[in-house]
Amino acid sequence: MSSRIHVGTAGWSYPHWCGVVYPKTYPLGFHPLEFLAERFSVVEINSSFYQSLKPEVVKLWIRKVQGHPDFRFTAKLHQRFTHGRVLENAEVAAFKEGLWPLLRGQKLGAVLMQFPWAFRFTPENREFLIRLRRAFHEFPLVAEMRHSSWLAEDAIGTFLDYRIGFCNIDQPAYTSAMPPTAYLTSGVGYVRLHGRNPQNSLGAFDRQSPVRLRQHDYLYTEAELEEWKKRIDRVSRHADSTFVIFNNDAGGKSVVNALQMQALTSGHTIAAPKELRRRFPMELEHFGSLHYQQQTLFPAA
Repeated sequence: MSSRIHVGTAGWSYPHWCGVVYPKTYPLGFHPLEFLAERFSVVEINSSFYQSLKPEVVKLWIRKVQGHPDFRFTAKLHQRFTHGRVLENAEVAAFKEGLWPLLRGQKLGAVLMQFPWAFRFTPENREFLIRLRRAFHEFPLVAEMRHSSWLAEDAIGTFLDYRIGFCNIDQPAYTSAMPPTAYLTSGVGYVRLHGRNPQNSLGAFDRQSPVRLRQHDYLYTEAELEEWKKRIDRVSRHADSTFVIFNNDAGGKSVVNALQMQALTSGHTIAAPKELRRRFPMELEHFGSLHYQQQTLFPAA
């Protein structure tokens, strides 16, 4: 029996989504997180990669989605841990403070450890991964490895032994890049789709940089989504929960593809924002038309 499949986007606070995904000018009472929660059942918190979350802000987010009991957040672990390889007790404790409200409120789906391509499978890196797991043992951890060396039998065994979720990714093809997979190594299934444009490290960590936006300016085709749907089905078959995150945010393409994937995995469509549907008429042909002032969703005709 398959688990619940949660489909959503990486992040929600993008200026370039205004007038495309969101209204150009926010009407009174509008909040982007509420807008997405009415359409999807997960969103990945990206800001936690750059700074620790403030508990009071996290509690506000939880209130914004309280009308959606199945909605979940996933959060990226701070880059100080995954890229800087710093594991000081004070920093670990400070980062956990922002996660506790999500965990205690039963809104936390997973904590994603996103490692760089240079983090290859070696005895030293394996040991560091285990140390991270122990430091954040209270939380459901998932690791995203960009280097294919982590497909080694001993590497997968480490994921299984320490109950670390394996993040299956779609990314540009480059030397020793992690290929598409369908692994489940813990109770949490996780899939991230970044797009397939060539990567350029310059500007990669600035979410609004032109380089980064070009890198994520990719729209998955129906055939590519169908390929991933098969993998997602395999992952979800034995998972407690499965999270599918689209990270191709440029031009609102992650929302387009998330709507399409949600339809593939659930068997039904929801209305798409009017401007988004106008810009992607072929992809969203069967997704109705949603005006921003509407407060409820209607199935496509």
